[in-house]
Amino acid sequence: MTAAEKQQAGRTSASVPPSVAGRCPSPRGGARLNGRAGIRDVAAAAGVSITTVSDALNGKGRLPDATRSHVREVAERLGYRPSAAARTLRTGKSGLIGLTVTTYGEEPFTFTEFAYFAEMAAAATSAALARGYALVILPAPARRGPAGAGGPDVWSNVALDGTVVVDPSAQDPIVSELLRSGLPVVSDGRPSDSLPVAAWVDNDHEAAVHGILDHLAASGARRIGLLTGTTTDTYTRLSTSAYLDWCERVGQEPVYERYPAHDPCAGAVAADRLLARPDRPDAVYGLFDPNGTDLLAAARRYGLRVPEDLLLVCCSESPAYATTAPPITTLSLKPGRIGNAVVQLLIDVIEGLAPARPVHRVMPTELIVRTSSQRDGARTTVSAPRAPTTE
Repeated sequence: MTAAEKQQAGRTSASVPPSVAGRCPSPRGGARLNGRAGIRDVAAAAGVSITTVSDALNGKGRLPDATRSHVREVAERLGYRPSAAARTLRTGKSGLIGLTVTTYGEEPFTFTEFAYFAEMAAAATSAALARGYALVILPAPARRGPAGAGGPDVWSNVALDGTVVVDPSAQDPIVSELLRSGLPVVSDGRPSDSLPVAAWVDNDHEAAVHGILDHLAASGARRIGLLTGTTTDTYTRLSTSAYLDWCERVGQEPVYERYPAHDPCAGAVAADRLLARPDRPDAVYGLFDPNGTDLLAAARRYGLRVPEDLLLVCCSESPAYATTAPPITTLSLKPGRIGNAVVQLLIDVIEGLAPARPVHRVMPTELIVRTSSQRDGARTTVSAPRAPTTE
């Protein structure tokens, strides 16, 4: 609004010409200027007091069932909706719960662009709405900060009843801050012992990784590599540890590359590095969504056939991997189930329905086996990498 507009808006009705004022009559019967009915309108239409309306709509007071039903019918007919601000003052709750990903610390990360987070957030939204709450997708920590230093602090401007945090790092400062403020936190991913969240939901990452590696070995792989990340979140840490444990158990030297998973360009470079190594693997498991296509592209550059020369598996919820050439085997972490579970647990905590001790829930995974991880016939010989070819 310009300064002139502000000045015009601030004038009293006395300064408005009568001809203009005559075209803007005052509302009749207490109707709202914005067209929304207020609690006074409901009380007047129902012929009861404002207190009776409040008690009827909130299930309070000792009212006859007929009165309660009558008030609710009038409110519904008028389209009355309680004010969120009034509800917050009355109950101490806003009806808003947050969802954010803190995995990558201060690095910007638009997490809803990735299939796992998109599916998880969609399920969480549905679960929240079903219980009368709204889900607020909060920006990654890098976009917080005071006004004038990267924009307004969105987090402090939203009155939350609790927050779901996805894959917090080992010493996550955001989760620590939320816990110090007394806000209930439920984690998608097992947090470290230093983060005493109210509840967490996660997959059995060790069992999932061991299952994938056993599957690749059964398909003829003799040297299995790993594409992993540089962060300390539980998913990355436990999956990498499970790979190293498996290698030690079967007597294989680990062959892996790390990269910052929030950077899509870094994933392609790491895939290229892995297949250019002198000890090139004949099978690879990639922990992150884009790893399948990155490894497939790198294999083509080095003249490697999938699955004949290289077996591939990646963790992804994207249906696109069913149509790649060849189709790529994927591990599904079932984010829809997790999104529903974390929201149910968080709302239970908010409403005082949770048990006294923190709840820990482990969800199953599913390996969707496709052509990329199945090799027919004898094992191929692991040879030195060839120079990359241009496409």
